[in-house]
Amino acid sequence: MSSPVATAPFATVYEAFRHTAAAHPENAFLAVPRDAKRDYHPDGFETTYGAAAEEVERLIAQYRAAGYGIGHRVALMLDNRPEHFLHMLALNALGVSQVPVNPYYLHHELSYQLTHSEVDLAIGLASNRVRLEAVAAERAAPLPIATLEDWPEALPAPARPAMAGTRGRKTETAVIYTSGTTGRPKGCLIDNDYMIAVGQWYAEIGGRLTLEHGRERLFVPLPVFHVNAGINTPTALILTANCLIMPDRFHPSTWWRDLAETRATGLHYLGVVPTILLKAAPCPEETQHRVKFGLGAGVDPDLHAKFEERFGIPMVEVWGMSETGRFFADCHEPRQIHTRAFGRPTPDFEAKVVDDAGREVPRGTPGELVVRSPEPEPRKGFFAGYLKDPAATEEVWRGGWFHTGDVVTQAEDGMLHFVERKKNIIRRSGENISAAEVENALIDHAAVGQIAVMPVADELRDEEVLACVVPAAGWAAGAETARAILEFGRTRCAYYKLPGWIVFLDDLPRTGTEKIQKHLIFPGGQDPRAHAGAVDLRALKKRQPA
Repeated sequence: MSSPVATAPFATVYEAFRHTAAAHPENAFLAVPRDAKRDYHPDGFETTYGAAAEEVERLIAQYRAAGYGIGHRVALMLDNRPEHFLHMLALNALGVSQVPVNPYYLHHELSYQLTHSEVDLAIGLASNRVRLEAVAAERAAPLPIATLEDWPEALPAPARPAMAGTRGRKTETAVIYTSGTTGRPKGCLIDNDYMIAVGQWYAEIGGRLTLEHGRERLFVPLPVFHVNAGINTPTALILTANCLIMPDRFHPSTWWRDLAETRATGLHYLGVVPTILLKAAPCPEETQHRVKFGLGAGVDPDLHAKFEERFGIPMVEVWGMSETGRFFADCHEPRQIHTRAFGRPTPDFEAKVVDDAGREVPRGTPGELVVRSPEPEPRKGFFAGYLKDPAATEEVWRGGWFHTGDVVTQAEDGMLHFVERKKNIIRRSGENISAAEVENALIDHAAVGQIAVMPVADELRDEEVLACVVPAAGWAAGAETARAILEFGRTRCAYYKLPGWIVFLDDLPRTGTEKIQKHLIFPGGQDPRAHAGAVDLRALKKRQPA
């Protein structure tokens, strides 16, 4: 594979988009499947590169007239609407950084992100304007707001002037927030170098993931506030003159119909997708698609072959992080679909498996995955750092390698196999959830004497949030107390972070320095869900109306 950074001639993603729009104006750029229940584009939608370019230029003129430029940040809380990418490209053209926002954030989560990132403007929907205004009212710095439904002829001006400079590879393009192990999410600084590197990587990785120029239509039911759907995939499609299909989310009941009607040639998935689709009764639509591959992570090895045999779609397991951009992929035959294999290192994306002291471990031995670009620029193509946290940035880059926090093994043939997450992170339906954040959200309830949050296996969602609680004096262990704790947490964190299980215990094991030893709570491979004090709360984890 040639170096993705060296072969891409564009200084910015906007330049790449303009090049494609000029060369292939009639190619489809963005599409939305039909959905009569959705409040936008119920009959579906599609726009070409040429038409999208005209709208992007109009937005550029508006942002420029208002004074936006290098050094400014704009929050985009637009759900999975096509407008998200039109604004992203307009901002990129001017050197403005986007801060995509999770629409399910509660007030304090939203307030933290918009305050920590110091955004100069927030673009939202009419349905979330009140929430944005509540944050603006609390911020010390001004936060003007605009909504798609009431788009102004002239945008409000930023409170601070733009910085001088030239837009280029090192210009910040986005701040992507990821769950941190110590509670507060970290803001990953993304620049044009990262975006173009990962886009070129996807475009060139080949094998089962080969993207034919101008002939692909990728169906991506993932949120645009994550790097997969919001950064990596759209950049790859722009570089290859291809189309991004944007459902609002995963809809099992219309999945096969949507793939057929949108003429999708590829799809992205989470581990939960194959599990749900395999449980459904056979239908004629499941054989009418033209999908050549799926890209994602978390397919149960016991289900992988069954899915491919029934639906005829090679599901390629990959590994990547917001910080790394580029990804490993088990995309070349013969793929190891009966294992947790996710690819091999390459000369352009190096990896090794190390112990806690940073020493490489023997092949087949579990250890932490560390990665880098080749010397002399090991950070080339990675994130530019954590916003306002240089100490955390240097910590993950200790020894000249990026420490992923994932435990893997490496086979003699170089193949990497996922084992578990070393970090205090729960992976639920594709969302990374900080255990510490959930602990902080629940600890103030009167019933909680001690608490330890950890992942527990879940047949549908890969992992679920488990809270081990030692009840405070005067509170009885049981379903009533568990529901009270969950409802308390509902006011403090987004619904998907709430515990799906609460296990009441008499005590939590601790070290001599009073640190909870989570690995000793359920020793010997015990299933926490089978504990006598376990309360199943999964049915209560539902989205609440905005």
